Amino acid sequence: MPVFRLSETDTTFPDPVWADPSGLLAVGGDLSVVRLLEAYRLGIFPWYGEGEPILWWSPNPRCVLFPDEIHISRRLRRTLAQKRFQITCNRAFYQVVSDCAAVRTEAGEPTWLISGMRTAYGELHRQGYAHSVEAWQGERLAGGLYGLALGRFFFGESMFHRVADASKVVLVAVVDYLRRAGFELFDCQVTNPHLLRMGAREIPRSSFLSMLRHHAEADPQPFASHRLTDRLDFTNEKQILNKMEKLQP
Repeated sequence: MPVFRLSETDTTFPDPVWADPSGLLAVGGDLSVVRLLEAYRLGIFPWYGEGEPILWWSPNPRCVLFPDEIHISRRLRRTLAQKRFQITCNRAFYQVVSDCAAVRTEAGEPTWLISGMRTAYGELHRQGYAHSVEAWQGERLAGGLYGLALGRFFFGESMFHRVADASKVVLVAVVDYLRRAGFELFDCQVTNPHLLRMGAREIPRSSFLSMLRHHAEADPQPFASHRLTDRLDFTNEKQILNKMEKLQP
């Protein structure tokens, strides 16, 4: 398959079916809000490292988490019941993005959250498309995730934890909100064992794109900070667990 070179001025993308076997579709372009939104609406996302050109991906299969399929392990149930964390939304977006990068570099791993990417997602946040959800222990940011909400899709970008189970609690909180708010799925983008253990699964790219065409623009549910903070305040973890009990094996 060819890898397409994008224009600096034309934000049009090639059809994702032309991505190579690794999922790589195109190179170049920019990280403007207009181009990023066009990409996500087509099932494409940027992912590249320091010193590389901007690379655009649409993997096949696609890893997704349907809100009613989340798996909460016994250990995580105990963590939720212990009420270790306070959950907030959009309280520390820039810190969450920064820490998603920092935990990787501190571990000696490469990160795609380089300066240009952090700036681009910061602008998406400023315009109301990108959101963070945080787990706190007192004033310490223990974990978090960020992503984009478009229509009834939430595109998860990255997550981190500095305290055990913090990112898992955040993921449960977000998915519980998505389920109640009528979202279709949480897009995990790339498969990893952690997400699979929590109920994510792979689906064909064709199925993902078909769902995306129907739901990325349909009846959007605003990720309003004040509303989401209230909905993700875990003052009653038992109620959340009871609602999900029927999903457990």
